[in-house]
Amino acid sequence: MTGKILITGASGFIGQRLTSALLAEGADLRCLLRRPAPLPDGAKAAIGDLLEPDTLPAAMEGIDTAYYLVHSMAGGRAGFEARDHTASVNFTKAATSAGVRRVIYLGGLGDTNGELSEHLRSRLEVGEILRSGSFTTTFLRAAVIFGAGGASYEMIHALVKHLPIMITPRWVSTRCQPIAVGDVINYLTGCLHEERTAGGTFDIGGPEILTYREMMERFAAIEGRGLFIIPVPVLTPKLSSYWIGFITPIKPSIAMPLIEGLSNEVICHDNRIRELLPFRLTPYDEAVRIALSEENEKARG
Repeated sequence: MTGKILITGASGFIGQRLTSALLAEGADLRCLLRRPAPLPDGAKAAIGDLLEPDTLPAAMEGIDTAYYLVHSMAGGRAGFEARDHTASVNFTKAATSAGVRRVIYLGGLGDTNGELSEHLRSRLEVGEILRSGSFTTTFLRAAVIFGAGGASYEMIHALVKHLPIMITPRWVSTRCQPIAVGDVINYLTGCLHEERTAGGTFDIGGPEILTYREMMERFAAIEGRGLFIIPVPVLTPKLSSYWIGFITPIKPSIAMPLIEGLSNEVICHDNRIRELLPFRLTPYDEAVRIALSEENEKARG
């Protein structure tokens, strides 16, 4: 096991799961939180904000490896790119000053030669900023992450549940490579132990390439629901985000960048990570069933 580990974004969709996984391995874990919040037994809290650099030195003290899992979309649609930029610059300076050895960053997957959405451009810029630090950075470029509590799952589930007949924008035909959240956690923990991933950039995705239409149709079939989809060319990303916001529980500040990103094909072109960290990847239908089971278990309390 490595030395002390810091998780930024510890209260988020990925951060909570990663915290539990690392604690199960016996990690010496510190979680960066903007305000006090309950943590699992064994995790230590460090109160700080990446937008307030004076709060970071204490959180970074003695850290060997840090996970960078934060994004700024939840803070509002306006200015999220600037917040992402500032947060990553502050983190990089603080981690460099503290002598952090490694950083593992979970960002977004997208064709860097294409016209990326603001969200995906911001995720790539954060990766470049982190690589400017004195530490080695592992950059995991994830496709659509699928699991209970995640925005992609919440969006697809709500649409399938409430709209048996769907007039949809063209993005339903965009190809993606959804990856189960459990597989993302396996990659994040695996990179910690596999030093050959240090300094590398890796695409991570599931075993299947699907369109969003296929994802919704297969989700509906698993739940025993009928679904009829009619794609039309006139729904802009802005109108689509309003539509998503009306039907689903996703905040508009997250829905708009998410919808804009759906026009970008997100599939893996580099599968080197599978050789370094070989494990069975979860098929999409199985990921849906796992997410539904987790959601039902949570509802039962």
